[in-house]
Amino acid sequence: MSLNRGGKNGYPPEFRAQAVDLYRSSGLSMARVAADLGVSYGSLKTWVKQAEIDAGDREGLVSAEHDELQGLRRENRILREERDILKKAAAFFAKESETL
Repeated sequence: MSLNRGGKNGYPPEFRAQAVDLYRSSGLSMARVAADLGVSYGSLKTWVKQAEIDAGDREGLVSAEHDELQGLRRENRILREERDILKKAAAFFAKESETL
Protein backbone atom coordinates (compact mmCIF):
# COMPACT_ATOMS: atom_id res chain seq x y z
CA MET A 1 0.00 0.00 0.00
CA SER A 2 1.21 3.45 -0.85
CA LEU A 3 1.18 6.33 1.58
CA ASN A 4 0.95 8.75 -1.33
CA ARG A 5 -1.41 11.45 -0.14
CA GLY A 6 -3.80 13.04 -2.57
CA GLY A 7 -6.93 15.13 -2.65
CA LYS A 8 -8.32 17.41 0.01
CA ASN A 9 -9.00 14.49 2.37
CA GLY A 10 -5.33 13.59 2.62
CA TYR A 11 -5.40 10.04 1.26
CA PRO A 12 -6.82 8.74 -2.03
CA PRO A 13 -10.07 6.77 -1.79
CA GLU A 14 -8.29 3.61 -2.99
CA PHE A 15 -5.83 3.81 -0.10
CA ARG A 16 -8.63 4.35 2.42
CA ALA A 17 -10.57 1.37 1.02
CA GLN A 18 -7.48 -0.84 1.17
CA ALA A 19 -6.81 0.26 4.75
CA VAL A 20 -10.37 -0.67 5.76
CA ASP A 21 -10.06 -4.03 4.00
CA LEU A 22 -6.73 -4.68 5.72
CA TYR A 23 -8.22 -3.88 9.13
CA ARG A 24 -11.23 -6.12 8.52
CA SER A 25 -9.24 -9.08 7.20
CA SER A 26 -6.12 -8.94 9.37
CA GLY A 27 -7.59 -9.64 12.79
CA LEU A 28 -5.31 -6.92 14.15
CA SER A 29 -6.51 -4.06 16.30
CA MET A 30 -7.47 -0.83 14.62
CA ALA A 31 -4.65 0.95 16.46
CA ARG A 32 -2.10 -1.58 15.17
CA VAL A 33 -3.29 -1.37 11.56
CA ALA A 34 -3.27 2.44 11.73
CA ALA A 35 0.25 2.46 13.15
CA ASP A 36 1.49 -0.05 10.55
CA LEU A 37 0.06 2.11 7.75
CA GLY A 38 1.33 5.35 9.24
CA VAL A 39 -2.13 6.90 9.56
CA SER A 40 -3.87 8.20 12.63
CA TYR A 41 -6.18 5.94 14.59
CA GLY A 42 -8.93 8.56 14.17
CA SER A 43 -8.60 8.52 10.39
CA LEU A 44 -8.83 4.74 10.16
CA LYS A 45 -11.79 4.73 12.55
CA THR A 46 -13.58 7.31 10.37
CA TRP A 47 -12.87 5.30 7.21
CA VAL A 48 -14.19 2.09 8.79
CA LYS A 49 -17.32 3.89 10.01
CA GLN A 50 -17.97 5.39 6.55
CA ALA A 51 -17.46 1.98 4.93
CA GLU A 52 -20.09 0.54 7.30
CA ILE A 53 -22.49 3.35 6.37
CA ASP A 54 -21.84 2.84 2.65
CA ALA A 55 -22.49 -0.91 3.05
CA GLY A 56 -25.80 -0.22 4.83
CA ASP A 57 -24.57 -1.70 8.09
CA ARG A 58 -24.80 1.59 9.95
CA GLU A 59 -27.04 4.67 9.89
CA GLY A 60 -25.75 7.82 8.21
CA LEU A 61 -25.12 9.51 4.88
CA VAL A 62 -23.48 7.29 2.29
CA SER A 63 -20.41 8.77 0.63
CA ALA A 64 -22.30 9.92 -2.46
CA GLU A 65 -24.87 11.73 -0.32
CA HIS A 66 -22.12 13.28 1.78
CA ASP A 67 -20.31 14.48 -1.35
CA GLU A 68 -23.54 15.90 -2.76
CA LEU A 69 -24.30 17.69 0.51
CA GLN A 70 -20.81 19.24 0.56
CA GLY A 71 -21.25 20.38 -3.05
CA LEU A 72 -24.64 21.90 -2.32
CA ARG A 73 -23.29 23.72 0.73
CA ARG A 74 -20.40 25.08 -1.35
CA GLU A 75 -22.80 26.19 -4.09
CA ASN A 76 -25.10 27.79 -1.51
CA ARG A 77 -22.18 29.72 -0.02
CA ILE A 78 -21.13 30.98 -3.46
CA LEU A 79 -24.69 32.00 -4.32
CA ARG A 80 -24.99 33.94 -1.05
CA GLU A 81 -21.72 35.73 -1.76
CA GLU A 82 -22.90 36.59 -5.28
CA ARG A 83 -26.23 37.82 -3.90
CA ASP A 84 -24.45 40.05 -1.39
CA ILE A 85 -22.25 41.49 -4.13
CA LEU A 86 -25.30 42.19 -6.30
CA LYS A 87 -27.08 43.88 -3.38
CA LYS A 88 -24.09 46.14 -2.81
CA ALA A 89 -23.83 46.92 -6.52
CA ALA A 90 -27.56 47.71 -6.72
CA ALA A 91 -27.29 50.02 -3.70
CA PHE A 92 -24.24 51.72 -5.20
CA PHE A 93 -25.91 52.32 -8.56
CA ALA A 94 -29.14 53.46 -6.90
CA LYS A 95 -27.15 56.00 -4.92
CA GLU A 96 -25.28 57.11 -8.07
CA SER A 97 -28.54 57.62 -9.99
CA GLU A 98 -29.87 59.84 -7.16
CA THR A 99 -26.92 62.21 -7.51
CA LEU A 100 -27.42 62.67 -11.27
